[in-house]
Amino acid sequence: MRGFKTIAGLAVAGCALALSWSAQAADPVRIGAFLSVTGPASFLGEPEKKTLEMYVDRLNKQGGVQGRKIELTVYDDGGAPDKAATFAKRLIQSDNADILIGGTTTGTSMAAIKIVEPAGVPFISLAGGIDIVEPVKKWVFKTPHTDRMAAEKVFSDLKKRGLTKVALISENAGFGKSGHDQSLLVAPNYGIEIVADEVYSPKDPDVTAQLTKIKNTPGVQAIFNFGFGQGPAIVTKNHKQLAITQPLYQSHGVASKDYIRLSGDASDGVRLPAAGLVIADQLSATDPQKPVVAAFKKEYEDAFKSEVSTFAGHAYDGLQIALAAIMRAGSSDKAKVRDEIEKTSGYVGTGGIVSMSATDHMGLNLSAFHMVEIAKGDWKMVD
Repeated sequence: MRGFKTIAGLAVAGCALALSWSAQAADPVRIGAFLSVTGPASFLGEPEKKTLEMYVDRLNKQGGVQGRKIELTVYDDGGAPDKAATFAKRLIQSDNADILIGGTTTGTSMAAIKIVEPAGVPFISLAGGIDIVEPVKKWVFKTPHTDRMAAEKVFSDLKKRGLTKVALISENAGFGKSGHDQSLLVAPNYGIEIVADEVYSPKDPDVTAQLTKIKNTPGVQAIFNFGFGQGPAIVTKNHKQLAITQPLYQSHGVASKDYIRLSGDASDGVRLPAAGLVIADQLSATDPQKPVVAAFKKEYEDAFKSEVSTFAGHAYDGLQIALAAIMRAGSSDKAKVRDEIEKTSGYVGTGGIVSMSATDHMGLNLSAFHMVEIAKGDWKMVD
């Protein structure tokens, strides 16, 4: 297992190696980010931006990384894939970024991949779609759990409860579409039968028509929604308004208190897979993640006076992995940094314990997920 230093330790390690970097000392480490700070995915992108800025600022005050300051450039793509591609190109060609961190959504990440792959620039995505890293792309990595993993965790929980006939409802693009497709792919592995399949647009103000069809479908035992932003909250409220008695599951795309606030008391009883960060205080004292997520949660909430979300954690992990790779490479040379990211092993982050390889550019397994249930406006760990 390769040693892994956290951000707090990078500045100390940097002092010892500063002399070997003297030729580069005047040049900053340039990190470029394109995030959905505004728009439908803003409750994901805004905490990501805050996290990157907070830790870059902190590290620069400690002297930077191995004698070099970090220069962070952030663009807001508003959730638009075409803007993400434009900003990725600008970060590479005009801002001379050494590495890119971002892509809040699956759609913006996939658009940027078309730019970063031919350019040969390491890119750590913060989005959930499995297509980002499967098939493996030389320069592309990601920190969040995949949509396939979310489907597997949900179906595993359903199987434990003896619920095997499931209705899917999902957004018809990006993360929702990918999650829908992955759900259909893995359902048979868990003995799950998809007995209804409905879609909606992220801009739809109401999905009662789709849910009414599900309600009237014989045999439905549970409902599983894939999406992020306003959509899942609308599904949740309509689910209650229609007095649907079958339990509702969501994906990790809603692992934020913003979802609970948007849904109100309709979210009580909803289950979803989530990282340990949202239930930091409920983790076992022996869980290796507990001190990491507890510390990050406190630092984030003290700084911003708002509750931490898993999306902030995705950015934290991306920055940690990137800077540690740069430190191990002894350089910001793009090819060397790419190689070191791929060698990341045993990193204990907010999303789980990460061990990447040439065939796995995410490095998480299903044990990194916890099933949680919403109870009276808060998270309760189920397993």
